[in-house]
Amino acid sequence: MSLSTLLGIWVAAALTFMIFSFLYKDNAVYKLGEHVFLGIALGYGWCIYYWNDIFSNAIAPLVYPLEGQARNWTLIIPIVLGAFILIRVVPRLAWLSRYSFALLIAGYAGLAVPNEIAGRFLPQLVATMGPFGPGWVGAVTQAVLLLGVFCTVVFFFFSLEHRGLVGKIGRVGVLYIMVAFGAAFGYTVMARVSLLIGRFQFLIYEWISTMHGSS
Repeated sequence: MSLSTLLGIWVAAALTFMIFSFLYKDNAVYKLGEHVFLGIALGYGWCIYYWNDIFSNAIAPLVYPLEGQARNWTLIIPIVLGAFILIRVVPRLAWLSRYSFALLIAGYAGLAVPNEIAGRFLPQLVATMGPFGPGWVGAVTQAVLLLGVFCTVVFFFFSLEHRGLVGKIGRVGVLYIMVAFGAAFGYTVMARVSLLIGRFQFLIYEWISTMHGSS
């Protein structure tokens, strides 16, 4: 094992224990590890974003065009709009960023709405109105899905007062919503536990093995 690899494993183990120290209490060691992680993540993310997006999409076509291709001068417009966002830190020029944010939000909304309808709403509508079957398991599953969608929609229908039958249907919708939230929370916990297991595997199979190898 090379010296750089060995040093990297020990640094990673030290940072892991620094983060785990929060289990005892909030302390300066944990804050140091947190700041180191955030700083490295921010620097790494900025490098990836610069070379994959800013340089390849804005700078390269304008400054270093491919052989046989003309410079794309129209890229000056998004570059200027992006600069408007950055100069928001200057109070006198902060108003320029409003034009950039207005175009950004409007453009994102224009792209997101049809994508959400085609990618989420219509597939869910088709799945809800699907046939009952095959078999009794498929029929029961489809009935439960149809009942859940109907009751949840009724719960969010505020044009009628939630009393009597409407209130009871809405309460059934609340149960479906709670089940959905619970499943989402359980999935999040499983993802975090998976990260924790990965850290333990690193400490056991890599960090401890370096001490055995050195001994």
